[in-house]
Amino acid sequence: MWEQVRSNRIRSVVLVGMMALLLLAVGYLLGWAFLDSPIGGLAIALVILAVLNLIAFFQGDNIMLAISRARKIKPDDHPRLYNIVEEMRIASGLERMPDVYIIDDPAMNAFATGRDAQHASVAVTSGLLQALNRDELQGVIGHEIAHIKNRDVLLMSLCGVLLGAIVLLAWYGSRMMLFGGMAGGRRSSRGGGGSAQGIIIIVAIVLAILAPIMAQLIYFAISRKREYMADASSALYTRYPEGLASALEKLAGSKVQVQAANQATAPAYIINPFREKGRAAADLTSTHPPISERIRILRSMAGGASLADYNQAYRTIHKGGKPVFSAASLAGAGTVGIRAAVPETALGEREPTKVERTREVSDLMWRMNEYETVNCDCGTKLKIPPDFKRSNVRCPHCGRINNVRSRP
Repeated sequence: MWEQVRSNRIRSVVLVGMMALLLLAVGYLLGWAFLDSPIGGLAIALVILAVLNLIAFFQGDNIMLAISRARKIKPDDHPRLYNIVEEMRIASGLERMPDVYIIDDPAMNAFATGRDAQHASVAVTSGLLQALNRDELQGVIGHEIAHIKNRDVLLMSLCGVLLGAIVLLAWYGSRMMLFGGMAGGRRSSRGGGGSAQGIIIIVAIVLAILAPIMAQLIYFAISRKREYMADASSALYTRYPEGLASALEKLAGSKVQVQAANQATAPAYIINPFREKGRAAADLTSTHPPISERIRILRSMAGGASLADYNQAYRTIHKGGKPVFSAASLAGAGTVGIRAAVPETALGEREPTKVERTREVSDLMWRMNEYETVNCDCGTKLKIPPDFKRSNVRCPHCGRINNVRSRP
């Protein structure tokens, strides 16, 4: 397994290096076109690259969580979710419990972020918590824990920041070329070199247009193979591939997209967070492998839940071809049986119904938004917003006047 992770990391470093070279090339050509100094443009791009890498390393996870409007919760806020994250942490061998965040969004999705296992976080949407049962939620959390275990999270943070920088530079460069005039154009009136300058300017314009597309393709190439590895790892941790397969099926059938997602953060989610209006997720998405294919692979793991079983299922679906894991990386790996559905937990907790899950998550969101709950004698629960000024409120069902505890 570690050999496979190392091999993927080497390939990923090469692809990240290609993104960095794209950023430097954009800076070089824009410096030539606007500053009359390609070296000056290259130097500016190097500074931008260094600063962005530092930001991505130390603050990339916070940026991702802030963009997603994720809010950190404590164990008492949602014990069932915390229990599942702890189970997957133990199964994966992570030495530290990731921080747990909830995104108040009806869409069903999740992601992991952080520069390493010591600074990792898992975020899930409120819609996911409402829709999935324990086995399904365990499969999703296992997938995200696998991204932390396989050290994908830092790489995706770096790629997201680099992609954003390339898009930003290319956007400003193209606008300046169209509307601001070019130093290269002014130089063309000097004797000699005018045709060469014109060629360089054309190349700069083409690169400014194509660089974001090329960077995005590289970014997605990094993401796709890692999704297969995370699916396989989730099946291993949970010993129940059907849990993740069923969860992916529900996620794929949803017509609601994550509101805070953007092109730079999309590959971090377990499935593509974008949707065409009123339509479910499509197989043909550049950010992730086809969802139906991922489901078929997981449901073809009839022999067991090991990485070797996932490899065999992958080859069956793809009619042979190159497997996800090399033979060397699977050497010495034992067999792992598939457990039964709905395991008994150490707490002996009962599986909540969808209505109970919805009520549980809804109450949590009210508390996180600092709403106060007033229980009327008729059984109605009144939600009082934090900016409510009066000291009492009338029940809309029975008309009884109830005191608001936090108001004078």
